[in-house]
Amino acid sequence: MTNLRKELEKCKHPNSRKTKALSKKARRQNNKHKQRLGHAIKSNLMGEKLTWFLEHIEEGRKNPLTPVEFEELIELYLKRFGEELEQIALKQSISKNRANQHKARQDVIKITLEKEINEYKAGGMEMLNLCDPFKFKSLLDWDGSAINVQHLKLDLVSHNMLQRLKKEYEKSKEANSEATTSASQQSEEVMETS
Repeated sequence: MTNLRKELEKCKHPNSRKTKALSKKARRQNNKHKQRLGHAIKSNLMGEKLTWFLEHIEEGRKNPLTPVEFEELIELYLKRFGEELEQIALKQSISKNRANQHKARQDVIKITLEKEINEYKAGGMEMLNLCDPFKFKSLLDWDGSAINVQHLKLDLVSHNMLQRLKKEYEKSKEANSEATTSASQQSEEVMETS
């Protein structure tokens, strides 16, 4: 950027082709920088979200979450600011002078929660599907750095998707229980005949 500034200062006429080319180059570099900054911010936010989920999964767990457990974990995630909101409300209720104290933080929390709840209820929030064994293992193997978030395969996790996964999980669970029941009945029949 400093070289571009020096070159722009050397240009004699503001409408010359050289000046226009240099300003175009400066704009392009500025846009690249903004784009990189945007990706870094998104990676940091996603890293914080994944870290929260990783901290709230039982230690030593190897099996992926069931859809019911995953839904409970997401509901807990959406309520993570409850205690802070209570503290802010308590401070604001103490006196009239403190009615607007921490108002900015309270507004940021409310907007964030509203956005996340709408994403979860509608199209889906960007997240790892922790019901999938491969993605669950990739979260456990993740080193916790925001740079490596880009290597994780994220899905859109929504309320409707989890309801569908619950139904599939219950069907497979019923099929497994029926299969084990019929297998045990067959083994009993074999024992009785011999």
